[in-house]
Amino acid sequence: MRQTMARRPTIKDVARRPGVSESAVSFALNDRPGVSPDTRARVRRVAEELGWQANSAARALSGERSGAVGLVLARPAHTLGVESFFLQLVSGIQEALSAARTALLFQVVEDVDAECALYRRWWAERRVDGVLVVDPRTRDPRPELLTQLALPAVTIGEAGPDAGLSSVRADDARAMAQVLDHLHALGHRRVVHVAGPPDLAHTTRRIASLRSQAAARGLGPGQVRSVVTDYSDAQGAAATRRVLAEPKPPTALVYDNDVMALAGLAVAAELGIPVPGRLSIVAWDDSALCRVTHPRLTALVRDTAGFGRMAAEELLAVLGGSAPRVRESEQPRLEPRASTAPPSAHTES
Repeated sequence: MRQTMARRPTIKDVARRPGVSESAVSFALNDRPGVSPDTRARVRRVAEELGWQANSAARALSGERSGAVGLVLARPAHTLGVESFFLQLVSGIQEALSAARTALLFQVVEDVDAECALYRRWWAERRVDGVLVVDPRTRDPRPELLTQLALPAVTIGEAGPDAGLSSVRADDARAMAQVLDHLHALGHRRVVHVAGPPDLAHTTRRIASLRSQAAARGLGPGQVRSVVTDYSDAQGAAATRRVLAEPKPPTALVYDNDVMALAGLAVAAELGIPVPGRLSIVAWDDSALCRVTHPRLTALVRDTAGFGRMAAEELLAVLGGSAPRVRESEQPRLEPRASTAPPSAHTES
């Protein structure tokens, strides 16, 4: 016997049971005036009992919301590795959106051009009500495009001053100051920051902050400097090998994510350089991996899931009519662990 699929309930089915018109059901389910509170409650109860859901295509044609927001990650897939930051960020975003009964449409693309093309398609198809924009660039085409499309957006990370979008941001300058304070107090005077891609706005801010914080302590670019990578473990390891092969290698390395920090720790072990005996290591983002490796890595601890929740809540507020604004996340704190110690006399000579 051929099995038939169960028919999805329609708005007519919802209207039939309480004995109201289809227009009254539409008013009740879309929070529009025109029905009494009692009717609205009865209609919603029947819709829930029947398992009725709005048809997204029909809703888009009527100009109503899609009930979804988008998140695009424009990075080559191989650079993501086991980096925990985005997993925690997305979990926080999803938590806030689920509470608001809003879906998350997530996609990974190769570069920003592909991301912009995807925004245009989503806008044309009315697939999303708004988007969360990650990894602001130094020269970023996305804010202007999203403004032209009138597609509501919130940037995760500080966008440029003329972006005109809401954003949630972390204070990278204060975080870098904590890192350098810790290393300087231990006696480190040769520090290399293994940074992320140079076109990311937060990379630029972190490099500038390291430079200014070093200068404030009387340390020049020959002593404290940054090198850029693509965030992958391969480039993190390669950068580590290069700087440790210098005539006067650094006594401390600061990595912009946990993946590169772990790769650097592996390179030090391969080269027979004890951590922290001859080399101290700091990870910008804490993770479970930082806490279970040996030695446990000194890291900046922050509520990344909370950062994601804040971003999603801000986008929901924008969709509700809030004006653009900048919100500051909770300040990360440095947690010293076994991977940092005073440099030995041998390494500082």
